[in-house]
Amino acid sequence: MERVNRMDKDRARTPLAIAKCILAAYLLTGGALLLLALLLYRFQLSEQIVNIGILVIYVIASFAAGFFSGKRMQDRRFLWGLMAGSLYFAILALLTLAVNHSFRDLGNHFFTTLMICAGSGMLGGMVS
Repeated sequence: MERVNRMDKDRARTPLAIAKCILAAYLLTGGALLLLALLLYRFQLSEQIVNIGILVIYVIASFAAGFFSGKRMQDRRFLWGLMAGSLYFAILALLTLAVNHSFRDLGNHFFTTLMICAGSGMLGGMVS
């Protein structure tokens, strides 16, 4: 009976744990985007370099979300990492839609960006 109660408590904490991991990933994203903006201002980077930088930020943030969620969950880490990366992308897509009323700024490669975020999150979960 005690084991069942402990499992119920762990399930109750799961959404909060994932939310914390996603929040950490978005804090990392914010800091990295500020750094990229500073580099753009200072060195007059080309649009292609900025686009690559944004993609690298997505990969790092999704990896971090997957890594943190894998550390917290302890079992099926790759699955939790995949979920964290996918959730990171979903929130990113919703924010883009809310601000721009279109997915235009998310890139012409919507599905590719989804796969990159989900794959990075899964890799982060596996490495954790």
